[in-house]
Amino acid sequence: MSTIQTKIPAGTWTLDRVHSTVGFEVGYLAGIFRGTFRDVEVQLDVTDGRARVEGTADVASVDVKDENLAAHLQSPDFFDAERFPELRFVAEDVDLDSETVQVPGEITIKSATKAVEVTGTITAPIEDAWGNDRLGLQLTATVDRTEFGLNWNMPLPTGDQALSNTVTILAELQLVKAA
Repeated sequence: MSTIQTKIPAGTWTLDRVHSTVGFEVGYLAGIFRGTFRDVEVQLDVTDGRARVEGTADVASVDVKDENLAAHLQSPDFFDAERFPELRFVAEDVDLDSETVQVPGEITIKSATKAVEVTGTITAPIEDAWGNDRLGLQLTATVDRTEFGLNWNMPLPTGDQALSNTVTILAELQLVKAA
């Protein structure tokens, strides 16, 4: 496991849900389709020079610009929210030794768990106006949605598919360690 620089104090860091966003983007037709999850939890545990992160997203909280599309994303064609209500990410070896973060972890979607490399940046902790330590993580990962059973697509007149299989997961996180 990695040694954590002293700039990241030991303890449990929890998600500031108001100032954080977890979402996805995927090529669709002639552009990029984006969505977010409103109900997410993330916890970063830093202990004895080691860091672990775990995050979940409630599938029913998927937020897109159309409620019919949100319902389709929750259907068996995509996330199947009734049978698989939660997405999960776990990383046991989080390297916080520099501003660049590389996190080998596992993501679970529809009961399929796959290894994923999450990369991004971390901001040094600051003290907020209420005396809490706060840090920022900006993370991205790319997955093939079909590896998780999200196989729906629509053929176009050209023979191409409307929806890309490559999905980018984006997380803009503010984590807080209580004073």
